[in-house]
Amino acid sequence: MNRLRRRGTTGLIALSCITAVLVQTVQAGSPMPKAQSKTSGAIATAQTSDFSQHFRDLGVEGSILIYDATSDRTYQHNPQRNATPFLPASTFKILNALISLETKVIADDVAVLTWDGIPRQIPEWNRDLNMREAMKLSAIWFYQVLARRVGHEQMQKWITQVGYGNQTIGSKAAIDNFWLEGELRITPQQQVQFLQRLYKNDLPFSEQSLAIVKDMLIIEKTPDYTIRAKTGWTGFGNKTMRQAGWVVGYLEKGKNVYFFATNIDFRTEADAPKRMQVTRRCLKALALL
Repeated sequence: MNRLRRRGTTGLIALSCITAVLVQTVQAGSPMPKAQSKTSGAIATAQTSDFSQHFRDLGVEGSILIYDATSDRTYQHNPQRNATPFLPASTFKILNALISLETKVIADDVAVLTWDGIPRQIPEWNRDLNMREAMKLSAIWFYQVLARRVGHEQMQKWITQVGYGNQTIGSKAAIDNFWLEGELRITPQQQVQFLQRLYKNDLPFSEQSLAIVKDMLIIEKTPDYTIRAKTGWTGFGNKTMRQAGWVVGYLEKGKNVYFFATNIDFRTEADAPKRMQVTRRCLKALALL
């Protein structure tokens, strides 16, 4: 869950495969056969990496995929899970924000929506917010309002045009929860492919909309690197659902960029920070942090 914000600070929330990456178990450093992709920036080369120790040390089950765009090389743990579709949960806020800006249902990242006065589980959500703050806090209600403003027809059109996940948003009644408990599904592989297109401005949105969303995703900036990322929590607030956590994003270091998607099971709320912890450990293992 994010705990960052612009005019304060703090932070939460989070099929078929459009493109499949053929994964074989190979020795570290060995190339893999290339797979055809319908989306640009396909994950073309893969290798196993010993990330398993980081998952064991943190006591979590899950997967990670890191794609080095410069060398066209993929590092991953649990490739089967990386090809498994999940609800995107709050990682969908990336696309929701792009669609909302492009359709002008909200003017920009600092336009404020008025809180409806209904108390939510996260105290920081219970106030007026702008889009930038709502992204950092992962405030569900804010992006539900935006989805309702976009409407079912426009939302489906954009998701189909982008080719996001299985492109299934369900009925009109599901317009404000299809990414939380509805029919939309996306794999970690597809998350990485979507992020590559975002980075390259290879999505059907204006440069202004893309620039705003990219800037909102910055969670860490140092003289050496910049990390842009979004978390998600599948089943947040609904104990009858499978509990799983996402971190998706990319790290820019010099002229290089590394895209990543982490997905882990949550047994308790204490596991929530571990999605970012395991991501950082794996990035450090590749000497990127």
